[in-house]
Amino acid sequence: MAQHDSSHVASSQKALMLEMKSLQEEPVEGFKITLVDEADLYNWEVAIFGPPNTHYEGGYFKARIKFPTDYPYSPPAFRFLTKMWHPNIYENGDVCISILHPPVDDPQSGELPSERWNPTQNVRTILLSVISLLNEPNTFSPANVDASVMYRKWRDSKGKDREYVEIIRKQVMATKAEAERDGVKVPTTLAEYCVRTRAPAPDEGSDLFYDYYYEDDDVEEGDGDCCYDEDDSGNEES
Repeated sequence: MAQHDSSHVASSQKALMLEMKSLQEEPVEGFKITLVDEADLYNWEVAIFGPPNTHYEGGYFKARIKFPTDYPYSPPAFRFLTKMWHPNIYENGDVCISILHPPVDDPQSGELPSERWNPTQNVRTILLSVISLLNEPNTFSPANVDASVMYRKWRDSKGKDREYVEIIRKQVMATKAEAERDGVKVPTTLAEYCVRTRAPAPDEGSDLFYDYYYEDDDVEEGDGDCCYDEDDSGNEES
């Protein structure tokens, strides 16, 4: 059994090292990733930038991804450290999303097994799913019922009932101080958000953070990782 467990650990560590390298070389737009502790590959810290032209524009949201030792056969857990008001985020910050649920057949959940985790998924697909979820909440089985009710009122009133939006904008404003403390410039235009950032060659003991820099040819058409259209969910924002 011990040998079986150690082979799982070795396999998951290799998978995570390869994913971290891939995300440094070809980052997902709107995210920064680092290890919480360089000696621990199983805990990642994520900084998420709110996509422009959405209610989250200008936001700087922190989260943690915790991986199991049998990754990628079991899904990681994704928890926001920043306070988030959203139908699919629990009060403690845990994200409730199909892609992070184990692939068991559970008719009660309303999810198809194909929508759940499988070993072909990875951090890149999780990050893109989380960004999509922020803008398009699933109100079928909400983690935060009050936020779900408020979101539906906003949606059904075609933006006239602004309580949901105003709470989000307050939370976005509250993140600005943390971004300043961390010395992070949050992208606020589509061009800045969609820029293809690459990590500098890692020095010995690099903390795996990378900084934005811009190149004219960074955003390639149809590369699939980006980006929100001008008229996505946040177009009613004032």
